[in-house]
Amino acid sequence: MNLEELRYPIGKYQVPAIITDTHLSGWIDQLAALPEDFRRETADLSDDQLNTPYRPDGWTLRQLVHHVSDSHHNSYIRFKWALTEDNPMIKAYDEKAWAELFDTREAPIDLSLDHLSAVHAKLVLLLRGLTREMLDRTFTHPETGAVTTLAENVGRYAWHGSHHLAHLKALKKRKGW
Repeated sequence: MNLEELRYPIGKYQVPAIITDTHLSGWIDQLAALPEDFRRETADLSDDQLNTPYRPDGWTLRQLVHHVSDSHHNSYIRFKWALTEDNPMIKAYDEKAWAELFDTREAPIDLSLDHLSAVHAKLVLLLRGLTREMLDRTFTHPETGAVTTLAENVGRYAWHGSHHLAHLKALKKRKGW
């Protein structure tokens, strides 16, 4: 497996030309299932296994779990901003720096698995209640200037969770865990 395949085991996120109700429903279902998927895939991993990088120069599985929780927390806030403000400029964060903090490098993953479950319960409830008009609302990323619709962001975070879950599963398969 080459480095690009290790980095993007399910490919890079591609925004569909037209985001259909079927896309949205599937993505929301993925988001609803994600916390349990992570819990199931990490249930029997030892500390040594959790401290194993999923690829060369990559995060450990522990950092990965904490990252997904942190990232999806930030995404939930971005949804709320876009629903309550006119095309807000979101707050970016340095995910690499966050991954090096003590709570990401060493804390038990149950903290982030519980957090991810709570954030996703709220996020899924919110997303299932949005109208098409609400899903067309936007936010702007400060580093890229990209304007993103909430519908696009649903897909991006469904992909993001699946992307990192695939990292975890691929390492487990390669190691025979």
